[in-house]
Amino acid sequence: MSAVTKRSNEEWLADLRGTGQDEALTDLSALLKRGLTYALSSYSNVDEAAIEDFCQDALLKILKKLDTFRGESLFTTWAHKVAVYTALTELRRRRWQDVSLNGMVEDREGDESLPVLTDSTAGPEQQVTQQMALRTLRQFIDQELTDKQREAMMATVFKQMPLEEVARRMGTNRNALYKLLHDARKRLKKRMLSEGLSAKDVLSVSGN
Repeated sequence: MSAVTKRSNEEWLADLRGTGQDEALTDLSALLKRGLTYALSSYSNVDEAAIEDFCQDALLKILKKLDTFRGESLFTTWAHKVAVYTALTELRRRRWQDVSLNGMVEDREGDESLPVLTDSTAGPEQQVTQQMALRTLRQFIDQELTDKQREAMMATVFKQMPLEEVARRMGTNRNALYKLLHDARKRLKKRMLSEGLSAKDVLSVSGN
């Protein structure tokens, strides 16, 4: 790898905005690739081609965001943060790109052991109680919620799909999704209370 020209913050900005842009982008690309390779070393599905893609996406974002750089850190440090954020966002998107929301609703596998909704430090008796409450909750989800509420609840609570991705898949926005989930939880609480489950049981499985 050829040596990267050292620049001050002001020189980076001037070169990226001016006639030295091509050389500056080449140098910045080399730095970002090196940084991304290190930052994403624990991801088994990230190869050299993925690093190249992440780097190119990050360079485009950096050029668009140059006016937001305030000089509170080294320009290269700021650029690395943009690149890592860009890469992690894309990796989260790829994780869910082939997952169907409808498939999540129909898939019962793993419902008996939902670590996200149970306390791993609980004793055997408490764990049994938690699992029974979860099975009951799963039945109430099937019986009480609308199709859209069921999709949203299964994706966000049971499968932990990011809210932004669920909203995108459902053709809505984050605020509307929050409202949908809020209404779904209210329905579930009402049904659970009517079945004699305690407020503690309700809160432990409703996310509130």
